[in-house]
Amino acid sequence: MFFALAFLSLVIERLTGYPDWLFNRIGHPVTWVGSLIALLDKKWNRESASFSQRKAAGVAALAVFAGLTVILAWFVQSFLLLLPFGLLAVAILGASLPAQKSLEQHVEAVATALEREGVEGGRKAVSMIVGRDPQKLDEAAICRAAIESLAENFSDGIVAPALWLGALGLPGGAAYKAINTADSMIGHRSPRHEAFGWASARLDDLVNLPASRLSGGLFVIAAFFVKGASPRGAIAAIRRDARHHRSPNAGWPEAALAGALGFALAGPRSYGGQMIEARFMGEGGRATLVAGDIRTALRLARIADGLLIGLFGLLAILIAL
Repeated sequence: MFFALAFLSLVIERLTGYPDWLFNRIGHPVTWVGSLIALLDKKWNRESASFSQRKAAGVAALAVFAGLTVILAWFVQSFLLLLPFGLLAVAILGASLPAQKSLEQHVEAVATALEREGVEGGRKAVSMIVGRDPQKLDEAAICRAAIESLAENFSDGIVAPALWLGALGLPGGAAYKAINTADSMIGHRSPRHEAFGWASARLDDLVNLPASRLSGGLFVIAAFFVKGASPRGAIAAIRRDARHHRSPNAGWPEAALAGALGFALAGPRSYGGQMIEARFMGEGGRATLVAGDIRTALRLARIADGLLIGLFGLLAILIAL
C-alpha cells in the first residue's frame, strides 16, 4: 500500500506542484515544522550553556519536532484510510513532501535568466537556490551551482521523501521532511549551531543515505536515454569521486550527473566571504558551461524522475499481485 502511496504522491506533485494559493493561505508543512524548530532553537539553544548541554538540548529538540510530526501524520493517515478513497486523500497530503515541480522551475529559471539577462540575471536567479556568494560567480560557476543544486536536491528533495513514504507511509515521509528541514536550519557548523544542530545533521546524513545511492543509480540509467550522455562515465565518476565530497551523500548524485554529462561539478566555492576548498566531481570542462548545459542536466533529471515514478508504480503492482 505504501508503494502505491509514494507513486500517487509523486504523480500528483509532478502534475500540480504545491499551489501558490494554498501556500498563501496555510503555508507548507516545511514552514510549519520550520516555525517549531525556530522556536525550540530560540528557547533551548542558550549561549550561556556548555557545548555538551547545547548538544543535549539539540537531541531533545529533534525528538520533540520529529516525534510530534510522526504522531500527527500517523493519526491523520489512520483516519483517512478508514474513508472511501482514503489512500488517494493520503496521497494528496503526501504530494506536499517531494518537490519535483518547484526544483525544476527554480533550476530552469537560472538558465532562462542567463539567456535573457546575462551573468547578473543568472547570479540573481541562482542565489535563490544556493548559499554561495553570487557576486563571485562567472557564467560557468553559475551553471555549475545550478546543476549541483539540481543533483543534490533531486536526491534529498524528491527521491528521499518518496522512499520514506514508500517505506513507512505518511509518518515516514513527514518525519524525513522534518529532519531535512532541521538540517537546513540548524545543521551547519556555525558557532551557534555546531552543538545544537549536531543531532539533526547526523540523522539527516543517515536518512539520506539510501536515497543518494538510488539517485546516483537513476542518473546512470537515465544517461542511456540522453543523447551524448555516458552511463559508463557516470559509474566511473561515482566510483572515483563520490567518496571525496564534503557530504557523505551529495557526492553520489553530483558525481553521477557530472560523469554522465562530461561536466566538472563541486570544487572550491565561497560562502559568506570564506573560501571552501573541495574536490571536483567529474573530469569535464570547468570554464565552458553555459545555460544549455543546465537544460541538458534538467533533461536527464526529468528522465530519472520518470524512472523513479515508474519504479514505485511497478513495486505497487507487484505487491498487489
